[in-house]
Amino acid sequence: MKAAGPGGRRPLTSPGPVWPGCSQRYYVLAAALLPALCVTSLLRGSNEYSSNQDPNSQTANPAALKQLSLEQLSQIDVTTASKEPVPAFRSPVAIYVITGQDIRRSGVIAIPDALRLAPGVEVAQIDSSKWSVGIRGFGTRLSRDVLVLIDGRTVYTPLFAGTYWEVQDTLLEDIDRIEVIRGPGGTIWGPNAVNGVINIITKSSKDTKGLFASAGGGNVEQGFVNFRYGAGNSNGLTWRIYGKGFTRGPEYHPDRDNFDDWRGGQGGFRLDWSPKTNETFSLQGDLYKQEDGERVNASTYVPPMNYTFNGYEQASGGNVLFRWTKKLSDTNDYQLQLYYDRTNRSEPNLGDRLHAFDIDFQARRKLAKRQQLLYGVEGRLSPAHFVEVASGLVFSPPNRTNYLVSAFIQDEISLVENRLLLTLGTKLLHTNYTGAQAEPSIRLMWTPNQRQAFWAAFTHAVRTPSDAEEDFFLSSFLSTAPNGTETFARFNANPLFAPEKLNGYEIGYRQLIAKNVYLDVAGFFNNYHDLFSQDLAGPTYFETTLPFPINTPPPPPHYLLPAQFGNSLYGRTTGGEIAPEWRPVPHWRLLGSYSYLSMNLSRVPGIALGETPASVVGASPRHQATARSSVDVSDKLQIDLVYRYVSALPAVSAAAYSTGDARIAWRFRNGFELSAAGRNLLQPLHVEYTGDPGGSVWIRRSVFATLAWMK
Repeated sequence: MKAAGPGGRRPLTSPGPVWPGCSQRYYVLAAALLPALCVTSLLRGSNEYSSNQDPNSQTANPAALKQLSLEQLSQIDVTTASKEPVPAFRSPVAIYVITGQDIRRSGVIAIPDALRLAPGVEVAQIDSSKWSVGIRGFGTRLSRDVLVLIDGRTVYTPLFAGTYWEVQDTLLEDIDRIEVIRGPGGTIWGPNAVNGVINIITKSSKDTKGLFASAGGGNVEQGFVNFRYGAGNSNGLTWRIYGKGFTRGPEYHPDRDNFDDWRGGQGGFRLDWSPKTNETFSLQGDLYKQEDGERVNASTYVPPMNYTFNGYEQASGGNVLFRWTKKLSDTNDYQLQLYYDRTNRSEPNLGDRLHAFDIDFQARRKLAKRQQLLYGVEGRLSPAHFVEVASGLVFSPPNRTNYLVSAFIQDEISLVENRLLLTLGTKLLHTNYTGAQAEPSIRLMWTPNQRQAFWAAFTHAVRTPSDAEEDFFLSSFLSTAPNGTETFARFNANPLFAPEKLNGYEIGYRQLIAKNVYLDVAGFFNNYHDLFSQDLAGPTYFETTLPFPINTPPPPPHYLLPAQFGNSLYGRTTGGEIAPEWRPVPHWRLLGSYSYLSMNLSRVPGIALGETPASVVGASPRHQATARSSVDVSDKLQIDLVYRYVSALPAVSAAAYSTGDARIAWRFRNGFELSAAGRNLLQPLHVEYTGDPGGSVWIRRSVFATLAWMK
């Protein structure tokens, strides 16, 4: 047996097939102050605001945003639903806006944790640096059915299909909002927006002038520092630069093998220029570098074995994005966007280099008094190179170029002015792994008055194949017979892997019940077919030869169990979400949400080696619930409390749990703010998701303090 893995790392034990890249000192911050704070808040006087205040001018100003009424907040423009500003209340999609104020007051440090604030979004922490994220089911480490964007730049990787959440970062204080669409968004955004779209939108540099700095640390968040400086001139040019660095300790491991410490740094800039009132230019970019510990599996033919070892993933990259917008009138405009993105990942068992060049053009035109046309085209080129590290993980060929060409058209027809809106559209796309694909949709919205909105929709969406499904070979040692013959399983590339498909049906209702009570409800019924599976591809056979590097001893004869990634799963999901908000007094917000999910999946006849209906269904919670209280006790003191419940995930050995977070902040007159936050306060340890490969990582209770200064 081999004594150590690659690079002399200590091997652990791990049986069975493997999948690449998947791998206390402080205690409670007391939350018992809530009753006293509630009484105090009720005794305070009201701070009324002007009813004609423009909500969209306030989104970058936390002090102003918290004073907006529910009616004003519902009218904040969102762009994810149609790529054009539309009031959230009048968007015929299940959309939820996590504002920058929500993020700051929740005390989160990472973007995935902020997503817990949205109903219907499944967030499970795997270890210190990795999360499983899903929307309406199908949560995985890479979230292959959810399209994630940052300022319109897609961060979905075509290598393994999904989003590496650990490297999606920016200065959280610079985030204006996160728009979360629950349900398919392929007509506007194209492939892979099957179960939802997450669009992270940062503030314009005109809203971030001055100096900001913060630093802090705690038991898990061991240390972090952030800064930003912005300025501008009288010619309409504004800019900012930022930088951040952090180090995070490992979570709790029953075997005491604390492999998942994490550290990194990132910096970037943004320039915005408006030389004319109807024209804007933006240029922004980021650079990052991270190191995070992880545990991975690998297999070898000589000697025949599976081994698990610890190492560090080295991740780095950068991007630059340019956007030009020309507004001809209130109903006619066009936009051109270009970006380049580069990622470089070096994991203990594999590596990859990926470049992305993207150009996107869209336009909006008023055709008639009650008809508006939105259309656009996009092209993307993604050269990629795979670096072989472990002999059982191979891409063939190692160098590939992925491409995407798409066009969309969407027609909005006001059947009854300001009351009944019909939206028809489709996206047409072509990639190197698919022929022509269409993603049509039809949406209907009825607003009988200014306080109520009903909507319904049908959408067809696709998830295109990735390199991992069509070009990837993966081997795993299974067993040794008494006569010494070894048996291996090998997942072979499947050039016929088909796109995953969804036909989605949705309904929704919104009502401003009173000026201080708001309700948002959505329901869905989804039909899926050609879903990803891991299938037996033929009978076991005896293999005497194997493609092997020259001058390397060939492996001994062995039995081979052939397998491949297929499209053998199909079925349906049903469920819904409800998200009420109540403001007893203007300076106290009470928010809640409840999500229900029922999954019924089957597979075509055959033998599954990995992905099965039970393994998919059991990896998503049937029930989720949250309750949030956000109160300004005084002009200086804020307190925020969050409670959340998540039902069991039997497929990943995660029991149901409930926990709570808290944040208390005190503002000083000279621009300083001191805050203390605690996460997962209701128990010292709990499991949210079984990390790959195997074994449970227990998420620790954590507390940390932050000192921030703004001038």
